[in-house]
Amino acid sequence: MAVKTVQELFIHELSDTYSAEKQMTRSLPKMARAAADEQLAQAFRDHLEETRTQVERIDQIVELTGLKLKRIKCAAMEGLVEEGNDLIDEIDKGPVLDVALIGAAQKVEHYEIASYTTLVLLATKLGLTEAVPLLEASLAEEKATDEKLGTLGQAASIEEAVES
Repeated sequence: MAVKTVQELFIHELSDTYSAEKQMTRSLPKMARAAADEQLAQAFRDHLEETRTQVERIDQIVELTGLKLKRIKCAAMEGLVEEGNDLIDEIDKGPVLDVALIGAAQKVEHYEIASYTTLVLLATKLGLTEAVPLLEASLAEEKATDEKLGTLGQAASIEEAVES
């Protein structure tokens, strides 16, 4: 079905983001297990809980607005998850993999930041006032996670990767 209206675009984007978040609920535990740095592993576990909350928020938006999500698979997130899995398969557990995981996770966060930014804009334009704060909460979490990952990338234990 072709998207012809802003409301249809919002539904498509919300459906795509829902798929992306669901894919991350399956990917984050694997990333946590692959991380050698305990702070990084904990960051992935913490973000898993946030991601589950973000899925619940989308469910709330659907309930509040009466909109119906489309059954689609987010191809972009599928590719990002596959890229992360390839890193896990190709790099031995340790500081180099940790740096690679941070990079892969930041790519995901940047995609999600773009998605939630678009959703906030569309919800605002459509007058979906009950959806906006829920979307903004998820957007704020994604930005905070990206910042935390950047900080972890600067951590002393990760610097071992540069020296090895």
